[in-house]
Amino acid sequence: MGSVRTNGHAHAPPRDRLRQWLSQDARYDFSASLVVFLIAVPLSLGIAAASGAPVLAGLIAAVIGGVVAGALGGSPLQVSGPAAGLTVVVAELVNQFGWAATCAITVLAGALQLLLGACRIGRAALAVSPTVVHAMLAGIGVTIVLGQLHVLLGGAPGTSAWENVRDLPGQIADFNNSAAILGLLVIATLVVWPKLPAKFQVAPGPLVAVVLATVLASIAPFDAARVSLPESPLAAIQLPELPEQGQWGAFAVGVLTMTIIASVESLLSAVSVDKLRQGHRSDLNRELIGQGSANIASGMLGGLPVTGVIVRSSTNVAAGARTRASAVLHGIWVMLFTVLLVSLVERIPMAALAGLLVVIGTKLVRGNDIRAARQHGELHVYLITIAGVVLLNLLEGVLIGLAVAMLGMLRRVVWARVRVEQDGDSDDEGRPNYAVIVEGTLSFLSVPRLSRVLAQVPDGTAVHLELVVDYLDHAAYEHLSAWQRQHEDTGGVVVVDEIGGPGTDSRRGVPRWFSPWSHWQGSEPVVIPRQTRGDDRHDNALRPLVTGAREYHRRGAPAMRPHLKKLAGAQSPHAVFLTCADSRVVPNVITASGPGDLFTIRNVGNLVPDPLLTGDMSVHAGVRYALDNLGVPTLVVCGHSGCGAMTALLNGPDGDDPIAQWLRWGRPSLEAWRSGHPLGKRAAIEGWSEVDQLAMVNVAVQLEALRAIPGVAESGVRLVGLFFDIPTGNLLMLDGDQFCPMPGTSAALTC
Repeated sequence: MGSVRTNGHAHAPPRDRLRQWLSQDARYDFSASLVVFLIAVPLSLGIAAASGAPVLAGLIAAVIGGVVAGALGGSPLQVSGPAAGLTVVVAELVNQFGWAATCAITVLAGALQLLLGACRIGRAALAVSPTVVHAMLAGIGVTIVLGQLHVLLGGAPGTSAWENVRDLPGQIADFNNSAAILGLLVIATLVVWPKLPAKFQVAPGPLVAVVLATVLASIAPFDAARVSLPESPLAAIQLPELPEQGQWGAFAVGVLTMTIIASVESLLSAVSVDKLRQGHRSDLNRELIGQGSANIASGMLGGLPVTGVIVRSSTNVAAGARTRASAVLHGIWVMLFTVLLVSLVERIPMAALAGLLVVIGTKLVRGNDIRAARQHGELHVYLITIAGVVLLNLLEGVLIGLAVAMLGMLRRVVWARVRVEQDGDSDDEGRPNYAVIVEGTLSFLSVPRLSRVLAQVPDGTAVHLELVVDYLDHAAYEHLSAWQRQHEDTGGVVVVDEIGGPGTDSRRGVPRWFSPWSHWQGSEPVVIPRQTRGDDRHDNALRPLVTGAREYHRRGAPAMRPHLKKLAGAQSPHAVFLTCADSRVVPNVITASGPGDLFTIRNVGNLVPDPLLTGDMSVHAGVRYALDNLGVPTLVVCGHSGCGAMTALLNGPDGDDPIAQWLRWGRPSLEAWRSGHPLGKRAAIEGWSEVDQLAMVNVAVQLEALRAIPGVAESGVRLVGLFFDIPTGNLLMLDGDQFCPMPGTSAALTC
């Protein structure tokens, strides 16, 4: 049993690994496996019933998924077994080929998964659009619900979703009271169970719901169909058979469909488990090999197809599992249950399993997926894919969804987005201001629409043409040039602003608004408001500020407005950030943070003056406000290289000018550096200049000054020292007597 850990035990001899597992991880894996087992049994039975397969086929798949995929897969904490995502596929295959041939399809799909894993293309399967995958699962959920509603009402599901919708009114009019009561009891239990106090949720909700319905059906005179099993579990083993002649084409399509869906679902589940276990990364190629091996074994023994199942996997992680032994043990518990307690299974009402599946199917249609599709402009892809899966079949629905997603991608790639808007009142000459914004790829395909939009701009106006494009072909360039000449001939003015084009930092992948003003704002055409005009020198100084504010209102403000609305009532920053007033240090840039994240205090040299000696309460007041009113958990002092304040300290500022008076509060740092502070010694060995050595020592000294502020030490707030090296752009963190690269970066390994 391979360990999840990377501490060297994975390469120890088998006997040592077993001893290590028994002493450290066994108790956690054992308890987690029992929790997953209790969830797996009712789900496996329900999925088998909905698939039209023998009920024990679900338990066989659960056993093999746990033991084989659990032992061989590349995601140690993933739990595999029969999944709702393949229910519709299996039902269609059983209806078309029969159960024995469906088992053969499962075997061949497993072999293809082995081949895919051996070819190391596991991550390529993740290239499928998430919107299509989510819509596929939602379509499966709708199909399951439509079919199982008939079972819940005491009837039998139709062969298609349309047939189930058509016959539902008649089924409701002629429903079985006993079946409906039992099914609704299961649904109600599953809805209420997560809302109960934690102490009541020791047992999994699905198990409780099915047990309650089974007990009620046993003690009350309910006339409801129950699970039917063969006399011996061994009789459920079904050897695969090839289809009849003339069905080979459809048979091959079935193999490919099962391979693709099972692989994608398993890999997506493995990636989701990795997110739950931060710091771990699954071997997706090995996961395909494990899933393929499990499907070969399951198909050979008459089991359902096997995939990684996120519900069981997330439960396994939440229950505290540490190694793949948990998944393997869960499979063993299912096997013992199947062999020893088969008589209990036969007491379960089919309506109870139908109620369970109705809830499962409903959960496959997730509101978060719909919102994500809408936010990314792919809601139409989501809806079309669902419609295709429900009204046609799974494969055709997915292919249609992929085609629509591909067309949408091509449209975004080759078509530019063009719009025109009136921009302010008028320029100095009285001409109305208009802005024409072109975004995306501007090629000959977009010229007709570009022409229509440009025609909306009145003659004789001042036009700001923003080209936020990553590509501009010859045809589009010629059209823009011709239009510019024509517009200027009417007395208008056209200013072309190539945002992301030549002359900006976008060639290096740096967004325009991330670049210094000197790179683009100084040459921007801008009208200085009359009330602020002075001589040309003052106009030139104000030009970047006005240009930047205009850029913010046009681009930054609309994007930030939803976040700022949330912050309008209150702020909750995660750190006080005391740093130097140096213009080259931008706290939100070097910490990749935004509004509401940092409570920033700035002064020359990032110093903390003593208010008892100076009367200067600025830093103390800011720190106490952040601690007492905002509950900030972290205090940060950030120095930087080439600091002018530290340079002045080294040169010994004299006199009574404000700078000299202020820098007196840096003298303790200078004395500490001269007396051999460990930070200064270490920085000298590493080749830092004397100014930078002093800046590093100053960070440590000012941290102690912060700690001396009344209430800081008692608050338990964390104090952190940072140093920003301007030439390299590296941010270092104080660790003992040295500054190291930030944790999580590759350079941190060298510190």
